[in-house]
Amino acid sequence: MQLASRFRNQTSIRSHLPLSDEQIIAVAPSIFAEEKHESRSARYTCIPTGDVLRGLRKEGFSPFMVCQARPRDEGKREHAKHMVRLRHASQIESREANEIILLNSHDGSSSYQMLSGVFRFVCSNGMVSGDTLSDIRIRHKGNIVDNVIEGAFRVLEDFEQIGGQMQGMKALALNQGEQNAFAHAALALKYDTDLAPAPVTESQVLRPRRPEDAASDLWTTFNRVQENMIKGGLRGRSSTGQVRQTREVTGIDQNIKLNRALWLLSEEMRKLKAN
Repeated sequence: MQLASRFRNQTSIRSHLPLSDEQIIAVAPSIFAEEKHESRSARYTCIPTGDVLRGLRKEGFSPFMVCQARPRDEGKREHAKHMVRLRHASQIESREANEIILLNSHDGSSSYQMLSGVFRFVCSNGMVSGDTLSDIRIRHKGNIVDNVIEGAFRVLEDFEQIGGQMQGMKALALNQGEQNAFAHAALALKYDTDLAPAPVTESQVLRPRRPEDAASDLWTTFNRVQENMIKGGLRGRSSTGQVRQTREVTGIDQNIKLNRALWLLSEEMRKLKAN
């Protein structure tokens, strides 16, 4: 079953089955751009995401989610910033699947970037994992082919470390006060709580959306908070007192930034609790 949706700033598609080139190009044509945008100088080296995608498919990785920013200049639509999330065939039946996350553009709006991620099947929600060592950035200049290949293998090597972090989070139980402290810190990451209270409360972002997410371990607490903050839909109040619903985080940059910050928050709490 395919789940496709169009947002104000981007177009995306997520599927339970590997996406075909035809499905991808329908919503994210910039992934298959073969030339840089005309605004780029001669020094700018195009890194065709389509070529990288084909190479990773040969290694057993398939795309299950893609999205593309919707630029203000429609003339850049065929070269706009985009994201691809891939996972290996051996992970499909797992409760959580490791993912390679590719970020790229052909109009100068971003460098080529590779991140590690985790996809949690129970809530169909993807998270960005790892610290800055997992952030492989390659500038669109010079001979970049070898750097792209090396970056892919570096992200693959991170999966073992990420698995250890996940198991550590699952093994740590949090009392109610610790869960509230985690949620309070998470809200401060997204909202400037020094200037005004967050529009929703700690108890709202801690609220499980399904019975299996009611556990008190750090991993489950992190997943509840992450899903509620990314997907939105929580009823709250603005700084002026108006009733409002929190919005889903759909922008590529905002999604990556918040996802990574929440992962690092969880990892720091794991370290503190382990001592």
